[in-house]
Amino acid sequence: MVEVVGIRFKKAGKIYYFSPGELSLALDDNVIVETARGLEYGQVVLEKKEIEDSQVVSPIKPVLRKATEKDDKTYERNLEKAQEAMVVCKKKVEEHQLEMKLIDVEYTFDNNKVIFYFTAEGRVDFRELVKDLASIFKIRIELRQIGVRDEAKMLGGLGPCGIGLCCSKWLGEFQPVSIKMAKEQNLSLNPTKISGICGRLLCCLKYEQDFYEEINNKLPSQGQKVGTEDGNGVVFRVNVLRETVTVKLDGGDEPELKEYHLEEIQAPKACSGDCPKQKNQPEAPPKRDTAKKDASNRDKRDRRPKKKPRPKQ
Repeated sequence: MVEVVGIRFKKAGKIYYFSPGELSLALDDNVIVETARGLEYGQVVLEKKEIEDSQVVSPIKPVLRKATEKDDKTYERNLEKAQEAMVVCKKKVEEHQLEMKLIDVEYTFDNNKVIFYFTAEGRVDFRELVKDLASIFKIRIELRQIGVRDEAKMLGGLGPCGIGLCCSKWLGEFQPVSIKMAKEQNLSLNPTKISGICGRLLCCLKYEQDFYEEINNKLPSQGQKVGTEDGNGVVFRVNVLRETVTVKLDGGDEPELKEYHLEEIQAPKACSGDCPKQKNQPEAPPKRDTAKKDASNRDKRDRRPKKKPRPKQ
């Protein structure tokens, strides 16, 4: 076990573990730590706790100190300089007529480097741009291309739900999202309905996926035969949120539709490949015996009349 604190360097950014050492740190304390980029100004978002050694990357670096008033002023001054650098860089991009969109600018805490984040549809030759920026700012220049999800995270905005974007408010890391999740949650597959302002699938599809997978494993599938207290029938509709199914009961000229809770029906909990055939499901074609077919073909070849050899002239 190792004792750590969680530190975040950006709003809704990824949380990194550092060793608190002998320092007494509380939530929302500003601290100075050493990273691969040099000294960084961060905020404590997870209190001191013990975790397994396998959950951290060794060697774990220590927190150098609590941020002083001087450190706070340096951090605020870097934010102001970043806004000024944004204006300068946009002008230079227009002068060089580059197909790129500048998103954000960041100064490292020790002022050794300035990082420009941008988006572009393809690769951009920004070598001349870097030369101009280096001659203006007199420090190391880094241009970093990011994706549309990172762009939405940095700029922020409102999602289709009317609430601020999760990625810009609290979501530290992007989770993988697939179209299969939308299908399992019975959502419309219209791209405008299931996509965020970044144009990618909504991150919130991941939030309820575990619940849908758990309930779908318990509920029978549509078209499956089930037994109820009113007789046998076929599942007509499935409601995952209410954990109910609508069954079309057998018998009578006009089949009756009735809703039952999960506990009121008799059906297998999960389909492991031996499930009963669903209604209107086509039967699988019988397997061909290739050995018999090959033997019959050989018999036919043997019964063919052999050609007589031509007489020699």
